[in-house]
Amino acid sequence: MVRRMAVIIFIGIFLGATAVLAANSEREKATIASAENWLKIVDAGEYIESWKQSSENFKQRITQDQWEQAISRVRSPLGKLVSRKMEDAFYTTSLPGVPDGQYVVIEFNTSFENKKSGYETVSLTLDKDGKWRVTAYAII
Repeated sequence: MVRRMAVIIFIGIFLGATAVLAANSEREKATIASAENWLKIVDAGEYIESWKQSSENFKQRITQDQWEQAISRVRSPLGKLVSRKMEDAFYTTSLPGVPDGQYVVIEFNTSFENKKSGYETVSLTLDKDGKWRVTAYAII
């Protein structure tokens, strides 16, 4: 009887963990796709469109004109994208400078025409409409 209960508890824990992993996997897929789509817009030099497709929090922190000027100064000298490979993605409920919420931070190793080795970080938040949108972008 004790052994049977232990097996049932183990199966319940295993199924619960599997459901959490599946949910995390789906969230990760959705956020990676959102980040990659947003980066394609930036790669194409469509900086105003990238601002429009960013999170509400992003738009409250930087105006469209400020974003266009800042991203142009950073990205234009790098030249065209050569390659981008996702290195890591993690979920958090807290990031510096923004209210607590749901965030996924995705890190990419990136190579450009004029910068062979770069590192991009794209942070996404779950916006009020239920879509994952970019809330921060950094490149070094």
